Amino acid sequence: MILAIDIGNTTVTLGGVRTAPQQTYFLKFTARIDIDHTWSVSQYEAAIRHLFKDENFSPSDFRGIIISSVVPPVLALLQECVRRLFGTEPLLVTSKSDLGMTFSIPEPERVGRDRLVDASWAAAHYPLPVITVDLGTATTFNVIRENHVFCGGAIAPGLDMGLRALSERTAQLPRLDLQIPKRTIGQNTEECILSGTIAGMAAMLDGMVQRIEAELGSPATLVLTGGAARFVEPLVLHPHIYDPDLLLKGLAFLYEKNCEKT
Repeated sequence: MILAIDIGNTTVTLGGVRTAPQQTYFLKFTARIDIDHTWSVSQYEAAIRHLFKDENFSPSDFRGIIISSVVPPVLALLQECVRRLFGTEPLLVTSKSDLGMTFSIPEPERVGRDRLVDASWAAAHYPLPVITVDLGTATTFNVIRENHVFCGGAIAPGLDMGLRALSERTAQLPRLDLQIPKRTIGQNTEECILSGTIAGMAAMLDGMVQRIEAELGSPATLVLTGGAARFVEPLVLHPHIYDPDLLLKGLAFLYEKNCEKT
């Protein structure tokens, strides 16, 4: 089993990914740790040990560890955690990794590591051209053309960020949790906020994909993923695939693709 670790802006997501001979990937477990910038290596190590105990796994159950990160200080702590727990160095995803694609952008090293993983998995497993949309702290778009060429994307604020901004920057609007709106025409403040945020995001995705396809000059496969995608996916009109485990499977895929080269 491969331990996939994604360090996002607000959470560390861990997944135990098994692979089958037919190159299928399935998750044995997933777990999340809220990022606390006051934590030490020992505190992250204790949290991971606790997760393993809850899932009835031990470090010896994993044959490899791979990390993607968009938070450099937390990455340094998690690297040391891996050294302590597993006695090995984790594989880190970068733009120099074997991603199975080339770049037509000027600075690929500045692309978020999570975006690289999403794009690599999608390029290898879905018809091209393909657009991935990852709905997390931010909403990130990746566009991969024919011949596995990463040509760019877009970044927008995430759903939770929008809800939090509404409550913090206004005098009377409440802070709401994410949920699928019952209707587009809200009949009270809460319904209006959910419609504007969730249905509005779905409409934005439809509009962005239409514009991207116009620039590409051809239809594209649309793949939705990320923690908040389950609230938006039912409202997206464009034909699409919902792949909630894309990032963790992508990390395991890249471990197998790159481990022999490390």
